[in-house]
Amino acid sequence: MELLVGARRITPDSIQPIPGGVEAELRGDAVLSLLDAAFHGAGRIEILGGGLDRRPMDVAGIEMRGASTLVTLLCAGEAARLH
Repeated sequence: MELLVGARRITPDSIQPIPGGVEAELRGDAVLSLLDAAFHGAGRIEILGGGLDRRPMDVAGIEMRGASTLVTLLCAGEAARLH
């Protein structure tokens, strides 16, 4: 699974499904892109792949872990319809 943040594809260091969403471990610029999208409206956050493919996500938690950040993302609606 990957994250789509705005127009940018991000491959987390690790990503684990949880009830209603995922927990993703991010580093460096990936964290900044996600934070910009979540708190400054700089793009939509979606999951690519797996059972949550194309589902919009909301940031529900952020845990700083030294050189990485664990981000909890929860589903925020239905998958985008492809035309």
